[in-house]
Amino acid sequence: MSNFKNNDYAVNIHNEGIVYRCVKGTKVITLDDYLKENPTKTKTDFMEWKALSDNDYYEQDRRDYRQTWKNTSYDTLCETETVGFSVPSAEDEALKLKNFELVYAKRISFATLALNKLTEVQRRRYVMYHAHGKSYREIAEVEKVHFTTVEESILSAEKRIQKLLLKHG
Repeated sequence: MSNFKNNDYAVNIHNEGIVYRCVKGTKVITLDDYLKENPTKTKTDFMEWKALSDNDYYEQDRRDYRQTWKNTSYDTLCETETVGFSVPSAEDEALKLKNFELVYAKRISFATLALNKLTEVQRRRYVMYHAHGKSYREIAEVEKVHFTTVEESILSAEKRIQKLLLKHG
């Protein structure tokens, strides 16, 4: 159904008669033709047939419309920006997972290297602050030191890690 004005339903509904399309062409049965062929019938009978015909074309039009949406090509989906509904290939997903695993392993390796470059006190305070979410004051309370001592220790550890990042990129 590329053009509504040319589909069977539109042609039939906008015509006084009943329109039939077949391989040999289009035939229109007018009220006069109907009454000549069926002398015992009335205009009311013709209008009933016309209503049935309009309804049949309407139902066919709706079925075609629903089917057209089911048969949409992938290219058409791309044009209508619905590509997000497609499922990525298994190969792409496997490559993403493998890449994620490599990046994750590299980060773990770097994190281990970075933590090993810190003193025991710096490492303990750094992990308590960043991994466990403890504040300077909470760490100081646990270690029985002043919170500025903890703050300086953690800032010093962060500077060491920053240098390592710059060195190893």
